[in-house]
Amino acid sequence: MSAATTTEPATTGRTPQLPPAARKARRRSAALGVVAWIVGLAFCLPALWMVLTSLHSEADAATNPPSLAASLTLDGYRQFFGGGGGPTPWPPLINSLSASLFSTVLVLVLALPAAYALSIRRVRKWTDVMFFFLSTKMLPVVAGLLPVYLFAKNAGMLDNIWLLVILYTSMNLPIAVWMMQSFLADVPVSIIEAAQVDGARLPTVLARVVAPVAGPGIAATALICFIFSWNELLFARVLTGVVAQTAPVYLTGFVTSQGLFLAQLCAASVIVSLPVLAAGYAAQDKLVQGLSLGAVK
Repeated sequence: MSAATTTEPATTGRTPQLPPAARKARRRSAALGVVAWIVGLAFCLPALWMVLTSLHSEADAATNPPSLAASLTLDGYRQFFGGGGGPTPWPPLINSLSASLFSTVLVLVLALPAAYALSIRRVRKWTDVMFFFLSTKMLPVVAGLLPVYLFAKNAGMLDNIWLLVILYTSMNLPIAVWMMQSFLADVPVSIIEAAQVDGARLPTVLARVVAPVAGPGIAATALICFIFSWNELLFARVLTGVVAQTAPVYLTGFVTSQGLFLAQLCAASVIVSLPVLAAGYAAQDKLVQGLSLGAVK
């Protein structure tokens, strides 16, 4: 009996044709990719335009329509940093950094025990407590501006950086408690009980057990609170003057009765945006992990 022979299909060198369903899925994926790039560029276009305008002279920046082929210069940045004999921007930048950092640290210190009590060792009627935290964000900011101003005036705290720290802490604490409550709800209770069996008290449990496990969520909360504090304008504009002036308030000084210094304003906006962009870029992995924590059960 002759040995069985195996026949192999002849190769023609052509790429095998995909099934119609696979080709349709590939075209749909390519179309969605193109749409995503267009949407992403549309979101980035104003920022890119701001950077380009900051590199133009005031005369070129004021043209309508603006000229893309105008010569580039760093005069806007030099004048922003006081190169033309103007005021220096360092005090407002330092004030914004100080108020944002101190308020963010205070928010984390206060929100972590509150979120622990609302998620792991739940207090009675914890849902009512969560609704109370949420209800504080329903009040328009303008409605509380006059009472806060009168209190600061009577307490002698106008134009005081510590007043902004207290305000930013109180403004960001509700959203921080809400975020961290959902993050801490995913922390295994067994490791907390094991630490307590070993004799760990609550501060040790929060610092050495809960915080490392919920690190991405805490980092995401800290970044969002920092951004909210850094970008706040209304309270800082009304409650500060010269000593505690913040960076957003300093930006409004480029809109004067003599006109709009567009190139300097764009240069200042780029500089003021850099700390937030740097913080977001440095913590982007933690931010993504934190915001997606608990999304898939």
